[in-house]
Amino acid sequence: MYKASGLNDKEQCLRDHSHLVKRIAHQMMTKLPHSVQIDDIIQAGMMGLLDAASRYDEFHGAQFETYATQRIRGAMLDELREADWLPRSLRRDMRRIEQSISRLQQKLGRAPNETEIAADLEVSLAEYQQMLQASRGAQLVYYEDFHGEDNDDFFERFEFASDDNPLELLSDERFRTELVRGIEALPERERWVMAMIYEQDMNLREIGEVLGVGESRVSQLHSQAVARLRSRMKGY
Repeated sequence: MYKASGLNDKEQCLRDHSHLVKRIAHQMMTKLPHSVQIDDIIQAGMMGLLDAASRYDEFHGAQFETYATQRIRGAMLDELREADWLPRSLRRDMRRIEQSISRLQQKLGRAPNETEIAADLEVSLAEYQQMLQASRGAQLVYYEDFHGEDNDDFFERFEFASDDNPLELLSDERFRTELVRGIEALPERERWVMAMIYEQDMNLREIGEVLGVGESRVSQLHSQAVARLRSRMKGY
């Protein structure tokens, strides 16, 4: 099936490795806004798999699945960068949530709960949870996002207040230390969700089964956890 110029049978490759595309897509969807359609991500991933099949050279020494995973993720990220997947209204809602969390944290001296945040925003609990659901993962930063090609780049999307280079921020020991503290300070269930998503690469369904809740509830907990962290990390 393999030769130096690539894979002989690309259709067979798609059949054999489509599960890999779907697995990566479902993992990525846990960190993306609700507006992103998984079928679009899978389609982009299949194109990445085809590209991998065309380019793969077994004499490079890498296992095909390892090589294909890189090409699939790259194709999915390219699709996200080209699409308008982060609406301005979504960014506005997340800014409101982060500001509310910051206000309540200072006022209460502890992490506010959902009911308190909803009251501060002057919306019902159901409306607040819908805001969280719609914004699923919208705050997540990929390394590739530091080098966006359009005008709506990293700095506009994530509103860093300083002139620091984002790569320097990530390598700064104080930043990392404060981020770890922020994660440790999260409410227990939100901390579990973050660990299962980012450390164990579990998807929403798997996390929901562990916590005994639905996928939408997992999405809400994830969005709220990231909003807490972004609120805490302002200024770094």
